[in-house]
Amino acid sequence: MSENPYISYDARILEVKDMTPREKLFTLRFVDPEVGENFSFKPGQFVIVDVRGFGEFPISLCSSPTRKGYIQLCIRKVGRMTKYVHKMQEGKIVGIRGPYGNGFPMEKMEGSNFLLVAGGLGMAPLRSVLWYAIDTGKYDHIWLFYGTKAYEDLLFRDEIVHLLKHGEAMNCSVKLAYEIESPSCIYLERGFSDRVCKGVVTDLFKGEEFDVENTYALICGPPVMYKFVIRELSNRRLSPGRIYMTLERRMRCGIGKCGHCIVGTSTSIKYVCKAGPVFTYWDALSTRGLI
Repeated sequence: MSENPYISYDARILEVKDMTPREKLFTLRFVDPEVGENFSFKPGQFVIVDVRGFGEFPISLCSSPTRKGYIQLCIRKVGRMTKYVHKMQEGKIVGIRGPYGNGFPMEKMEGSNFLLVAGGLGMAPLRSVLWYAIDTGKYDHIWLFYGTKAYEDLLFRDEIVHLLKHGEAMNCSVKLAYEIESPSCIYLERGFSDRVCKGVVTDLFKGEEFDVENTYALICGPPVMYKFVIRELSNRRLSPGRIYMTLERRMRCGIGKCGHCIVGTSTSIKYVCKAGPVFTYWDALSTRGLI
């Protein structure tokens, strides 16, 4: 948005929605209409939230660039900064700078199938891809495999349930795995026995076949999840170049100055904030410590 990467722009909090006991969805609009009009991003990119006089932190954009006039951020309460932001009310002002990172290559993947594999908070950045693909209609079919701890931890619950019921009309198939039983999960499983099950996200691969020549897999979730999801994809002979993962947990300053996001060795160094946070599995194979 600016030639100076340290400048942030005022954004007003329009709505704060509780999603789980730990996550809230913030809807924001830039105070300056011209800034809002010129702000553009790709799914997978992130911004820095600047709470003036207190601090700042990086966060993935979870809204789709197809939906103009606002941006949305799913923020988990994990530290002093996010605890402070969770207390902010509608109408308050924060600074936004960015977007940063390379995002997913949406144009390159047009005309292909998408397999989105999300675990926990990993649903937030993949939601941007999901609604971009649905809104534009430029992709053949979308599968969403979502693994969650419990029904109470399900992000964007209303949207997920809606897609379970009506997603096929939008070329979107949703499957959900949960680890802890609850009446709500059992109710969902009874209604969608072929798409909701107790287990982990890799259990959702059972019985599914993909056209590996025309499918891209996009992954985001806790670090332990990547190894097992990639194994499932590799067993189906999906090319490492068609497997994308977003490593948003490694994001820091956004411009590669603080050095906290550096991975690799002396012969193969990457700054996750600049080269990522989206990488292919080929990148992971050639860069030590990336996943």
